[in-house]
Amino acid sequence: MTPALAIFVKTPGLSPVKTRLAATVGTAEAIRFHSLAAAATAAVVRRCRPSLVPYWAVAESGPQARDAWPEFAQTGQGEGDLGVRMHQVYTELQARHGRVLLIGADVPQLTPDLLLAALALLDDEATPYVLGNAFDGGFWLVGGRAPIERGLWVGVPYSQADTAARFRHALTAHGGIASVSTLHDVDDAADLPALAAALATLIDPVPEQRALAGWLRTSGYHKTPMELPA
Repeated sequence: MTPALAIFVKTPGLSPVKTRLAATVGTAEAIRFHSLAAAATAAVVRRCRPSLVPYWAVAESGPQARDAWPEFAQTGQGEGDLGVRMHQVYTELQARHGRVLLIGADVPQLTPDLLLAALALLDDEATPYVLGNAFDGGFWLVGGRAPIERGLWVGVPYSQADTAARFRHALTAHGGIASVSTLHDVDDAADLPALAAALATLIDPVPEQRALAGWLRTSGYHKTPMELPA
């Protein structure tokens, strides 16, 4: 079976997107970031074909949501908090594809090599799971080739400084966990300079990553708060 990768997204106009970012830069700019970041993420994932089957994991249902996310197959996140929704998508795709990776659209500096390396780690008999930590204490990628019970997904508090550590500790009881590179994800405006710096270091960025980097520069979001004019 070909492994699957699901990108978790919300649809602008149907759900609030990047609310912490919007609190600082405004709703329109947060939507612009979300759209550019999702496009960059999709372009990177596209380069991983045919080694994986990409999916949009869409928060909403209905024709407007379906039309907003073209090209890849789609699956619904379902209802509930983040842990419930990740369990829903992981369980569905792991049963269908054997191996599955879950990511968001808020680490658009990722590369095909990173994603393919995460898949390769699942070939090791000692590591049925893989986790990519984020610098803020969460995780930007989780994947596996074996089921993960619902209680584990919902038993971890998300958006905390120890989210990844607690998730890893709970998952260790089910099998070995491989690790991929730690990345910066974007929750609020303070995360944008680190993203801009990461994009600048890419050796072979996709055009959509170049577009995102250009938007960060022209908007001034590549600067740290101390560098911004008063």
